[in-house]
Amino acid sequence: MSDRKRIHLVDDEESVRRSTSFMLRTSGYDVDTYGSGVDFLGRVGGAKPGCILLDVRMPEMDGIEVQAELARRGVKLPVIVLTGHGDVGTAVAAMKGGAIDFLEKPFEKDALVEALERGFERLEEGDAALASRAEAERRIALLSPREKDVLRGLVRGHPNKTIAYDLGISPRTVEVHRANAMAKLEARSLSEALRLAFAVGLDDD
Repeated sequence: MSDRKRIHLVDDEESVRRSTSFMLRTSGYDVDTYGSGVDFLGRVGGAKPGCILLDVRMPEMDGIEVQAELARRGVKLPVIVLTGHGDVGTAVAAMKGGAIDFLEKPFEKDALVEALERGFERLEEGDAALASRAEAERRIALLSPREKDVLRGLVRGHPNKTIAYDLGISPRTVEVHRANAMAKLEARSLSEALRLAFAVGLDDD
């Protein structure tokens, strides 16, 4: 019996399924592949516990819709969203849906493995693996009012130019505030910053 960690790879492109599953298997994971979100949803009831790698752009049902249906069914498996057409809006939708991370293709192997390991930590520890609201509040409290304004813009899915227009500042100034906010939040990616913002309800402000 294998004790290797299992991954459910959902992507409509056969070449992506083949190359990604090969990379993951040679890295020590067991991989089940699915050609569509509908195919995965049809088999998820009997799926072994593991992490879900979920493509966004798929026919019939896109990844965000599949993610929402998994939540509706009470499926608690950690999700990492993959896309070749990434934008902040999609990242926000994925993170609001509870995704562990959001990775753009072509992704680095190290970034994918790191996201997967965080997913498996959540799977093993349950809610204890989630950043506590108190810790999120501590980090958010370090931000200046303007840095919070920029973070709220990101939470709404807005690009830097839109945030700059809304706040009446230059895009370059938004970039500076965004970089400062990421540093204070100790966030290595947009998805980490969004997780903290959602934890304190910044999206409801």
